[in-house]
Amino acid sequence: MLSFIRSNARWLAGGFLLTLFSSFGQTFFIGLSGEELRARFDLTDGQFGLIYMVATLASAATLPWFGRILDILPGWKVARLVMPALAGACLLMAFSPSLAVMVLAIYLLRLLGQGMMTHTALTEIGRWFVAGRGRATSLVVPGHQAGEAVFPVSFALISALWGWQAGWIAGAALLIGVALPAILLLWRAERVPGHAEAGVPEGRTARDWRVGDVLRDPMFYLLLTGVLAPPFIGTTIFFHQDYFIELRGYDRLAFAGAFPAMALTTVGFALLCGQLIDRVGALRLLPLFLLPLALATALAGLLTPVWGVYLFMVLMGVSYGFTSTLFGALWPEVYGLLNLGGIRALIVSAMVFATALGPGLTGALIDAGIGLDRQLVWMSGWCVVACGVMAVVAPRLQARNRRAASAA
Repeated sequence: MLSFIRSNARWLAGGFLLTLFSSFGQTFFIGLSGEELRARFDLTDGQFGLIYMVATLASAATLPWFGRILDILPGWKVARLVMPALAGACLLMAFSPSLAVMVLAIYLLRLLGQGMMTHTALTEIGRWFVAGRGRATSLVVPGHQAGEAVFPVSFALISALWGWQAGWIAGAALLIGVALPAILLLWRAERVPGHAEAGVPEGRTARDWRVGDVLRDPMFYLLLTGVLAPPFIGTTIFFHQDYFIELRGYDRLAFAGAFPAMALTTVGFALLCGQLIDRVGALRLLPLFLLPLALATALAGLLTPVWGVYLFMVLMGVSYGFTSTLFGALWPEVYGLLNLGGIRALIVSAMVFATALGPGLTGALIDAGIGLDRQLVWMSGWCVVACGVMAVVAPRLQARNRRAASAA
C-alpha cells in the first residue's frame, strides 16, 4: 500500500481534496446554519425541510446532464469550472437577500458540492486505475470523513468569533485560495496506467456502454434495489436522530459519543474493502455489502439499551466503509469507462433522490403513527431481500463481461 501511495500520490491527493471539500455541499455542513437561516427568513422546521428537499431533488434532476461533462473534459478542467461556482454558492448562502436566493444557494451547494465534487473524484479515479482501483478509491473516499471531523468544529469556532456568515466566507476562501490551486497542480498531469494493469483479470472493466443503453438495461434497475438502500437508510436515521433519541430516552451526549466510533470504523473498512476489490473484483463483493446495514438497522430497531447505539454505529461504519469504496469501483466493472461520467452522474442522481425521499417518506409514516423503530426493521428486511437480488445479478454481470471479452 505504501508503494502504491508513493507511486500515485498526486492523483490520490487530488481525489482526496475533492471529496474533502465536497463538505460545503453536504447536509451536515449546511445544517450548521439551519437555525440562523430559519430565523432570517421566518421559516418553521417543516418549511425549511421542504425547501431543502426541493433544492436537493432539483440538484438530483440536473446532475445526469451536468455530470456528462466529465466525458468531454478532463477532471482538472471540470474542477476549474465547479469549484469557483461552489465558492460563489457559499457566498450566496452567507448573503442571501431573499428566500429565493437562499433556495438557489442550497441548490447550487447540493449540485456542485455533494454532487459534482464527489462525482469528479470517483469518476477520474475509476478511469485512471484498474488493478489498483479498489485501493485508490478507498484512499480517496475518506475525504468525506475528514471533512466531517474538521469542518463542523472549524465552522463553530469561526461563527463564535465573527458570526455564522464568516464561516461560509471562510469556506469560499479555502476553495479558491487553497483547494483549487492544489487540485489543478496535482491533476494537471493525466495518469498513465503502469505495467501492473496488464495482469488484471478479465471482467474488471466492462465494454463501454452508452447512457441510453444503461437506461434500457434491466440489470441497472435490479442493481438500484441495493444501491439506493444505504443513502435512503443512512440519511433517514441521522435526519430523525432527535426523534430517535427522544423515543428511546437516550442521553444526547452518549448518542453523540458513538459518532467517532462510526467514523473510525468507516475509514478502516473502506481501506479493507479496497484491498478486497483489488483481489477479487467489485462484483464478487456485491451480494455481501448490505449485510452489515441489514444487521445495523435490525439492531437499531430492536435493541433499546444505550450500548446498542454503539454497536449500531460500528455496524453503520462497516456498511459505510464497504459501500463508499464499492460504489467507486463497481461501475467500470459493469458499464465500462468511455461514458463513465454520464453513467455515474445518473447513478449519483438516483442516490441523491433517495437521500431527499428518505426523510420525507419516513417522517410521513411517523406522523401516521408508525414509529421509526418499526420502520428500521422493515429497512433491514429490504437489505436482506436486496442481498438476494445482488446474489442473482452479480454472476450474470460477470458472465456478460466474459461474453463481451471473448467476442471482442
